[in-house]
Amino acid sequence: MRFDILTLFPGFFDGILGDSILKRASEAGHIEVEVHNLPKWSNDPKHHKVDDRPYGGGPGMVIKPEPVVDSVEELTAEEPAHVILTTPVGRPYSQPVARELSKKERLVIVCGHYEGFDERIREELEPDEISIGDYVMTGGELAAMVILDSVSRLLPGVLGDPGSSVEDSFTEELLDHAHYTRPEEYRGRRVPEVLLSGDHAKIAEWRHLSAVERTRSRRPDIYERYTSGGRAKPASTDRPNGG
Repeated sequence: MRFDILTLFPGFFDGILGDSILKRASEAGHIEVEVHNLPKWSNDPKHHKVDDRPYGGGPGMVIKPEPVVDSVEELTAEEPAHVILTTPVGRPYSQPVARELSKKERLVIVCGHYEGFDERIREELEPDEISIGDYVMTGGELAAMVILDSVSRLLPGVLGDPGSSVEDSFTEELLDHAHYTRPEEYRGRRVPEVLLSGDHAKIAEWRHLSAVERTRSRRPDIYERYTSGGRAKPASTDRPNGG
């Protein structure tokens, strides 16, 4: 899968692309990532500005239409792509959205900045606008990193164990279950016996109950949607430790 990222600050992406899973995925050819400097498409030959003051007055600067539209059209001239704007006014990002995007062959992500995008960018490109949460950041680079990371890990071959992404939080409409590793006892707290039993059916049942109870206690909004779909609620006596 190919990712093209348009940004005012290409250096932001050096760390995330130079380490860990994304680095290995790139080296193995599972993903291809190109980070582009948006000012390259500026129509200001001297200062390479991509923003200007808003019409009607007010604070801040607005990203001009020409560099964004021109860059996206140039990058997609020979190979179509799904175009994304990272913006607080976009649709909320979630695991289902990540799965949806992982089925695309190519993403072009434009990082928002300043007071936002000139509205004509939306009218010309009709992009998919995405927000990673109800808060405002300095720029859209971090949002682009979130999309890049969460989509990449869903692609075949990116994770060492294909089951890792299947069992993640939100994948099955629930938060992830509690996890334990060695030692068996730490400061008087023991690993639940069922996880040491080798009984895979019982372990699966315990993990499901743990996920349900964790969702109920920490994210009642998700739990409400889960139970409203006709799923049975766990009995209080069955709540596993660490749920």
